[in-house]
Amino acid sequence: MHAMSDALNQFGRLAGLTRPFVTFARHSWAGGVLLLVCAVVAIVCANSPWREAWDHFWHTDIGITFGRVGMTHSLAHWINDGLMVVFFLLVGLEIKREMISGELSTMQKAMLPIAGAIGGMVVPAGIYALMNHDGAGAHGWGIPMATDIAFALGIMRLVAGRIPAALFVFLTALAIADDLGAVLVIAAFYTANLDMGALAAAGALVAALYSLNRLGVTAGFPYVIGGIALWIAVMASGVHATIAGVLLALTIPLREDHHESTLHRWEHNLHPWITFVIVPVFALANAGVDIGGNLQVALQAPVFWGVVGGLVVGKPLGITGLAWLVVRMRLATLPDGVTWKQVFAVACLGGIGFTMSLFINSLAFSDALLIDEAKMGIIAASLAATAIGALLCRAASPRGPDGDGR
Repeated sequence: MHAMSDALNQFGRLAGLTRPFVTFARHSWAGGVLLLVCAVVAIVCANSPWREAWDHFWHTDIGITFGRVGMTHSLAHWINDGLMVVFFLLVGLEIKREMISGELSTMQKAMLPIAGAIGGMVVPAGIYALMNHDGAGAHGWGIPMATDIAFALGIMRLVAGRIPAALFVFLTALAIADDLGAVLVIAAFYTANLDMGALAAAGALVAALYSLNRLGVTAGFPYVIGGIALWIAVMASGVHATIAGVLLALTIPLREDHHESTLHRWEHNLHPWITFVIVPVFALANAGVDIGGNLQVALQAPVFWGVVGGLVVGKPLGITGLAWLVVRMRLATLPDGVTWKQVFAVACLGGIGFTMSLFINSLAFSDALLIDEAKMGIIAASLAATAIGALLCRAASPRGPDGDGR
């Protein structure tokens, strides 16, 4: 009895220690905070006396062997081409759900966020290209195109007070449409030489997975096995491996009348892993940049200013401008209770590119200096967009009875 009592006491103490972490994880902004902490850790380590050891750690080779067949890549490569496939799987699941039963399911619902997403991709890319069209960084035009939905929504929830719920829906739908655009850009413009045999194998696997869906197979295991095979085929084809995650997502069964469909289960189960493991690990591996050694050079580099201009200026102008145009043309309507001031404030938060921008940066450049210039631009732009968007969201939020906006 004493042993059992001691064990229960130990469990109680352990539960007491872990309870603050559980409470933290339940908040919608928790993932954004953890991501920010990991980015800061990466930057501090990259500028510390241990920066060589830090860099060496992420470039340590790790091999996976199946009999006589094997693959050896650096740890950073496994994260970017392996773990991030799971991130893109979640992106694909969200895109499919929104297109079938969500805010992108009808043209009337979808027109406003899609227009905002298109404007928020074309204008930033145009600003970047204008500043880098004839330079070494010309290939990086895709870097300022995407929005980091976790950061943007987290900041919005922290500061927006009683801002209309429709605005959260608008930002979510816009970011998902934005992600779809980023996926298409990665597939079309950031792809190496194609291996047609491997590409055909990938196509056959997608067809087989889709057939499982049509046959009514809802168990997850066949899709996991098929997804791993698809990832290997896509990686061998020359198309970036993360596209396998999106392709797999499109084959996962979704029943509109059933909240426990395979897609909903996968989305629910993947969210905490993506939020609290995969994206933070990605930030640790990719956000580190030697600021002391490269800051002066970066401040004079068109890559840096192209990224900053694209995210901080291009995003709000593009999102608000094209959204206003489709409303003006009566192709869409502004949600009830939402003002253009609020739309512009949210559009400024769209300039938080972080995760997707860092990812596209890793595809766009191989030159270390260009990568670091773009990283510093992404970090500076995301901080500026956070500050500007947070202030404008707070100012645009209706005041509560106590005068604090809540």
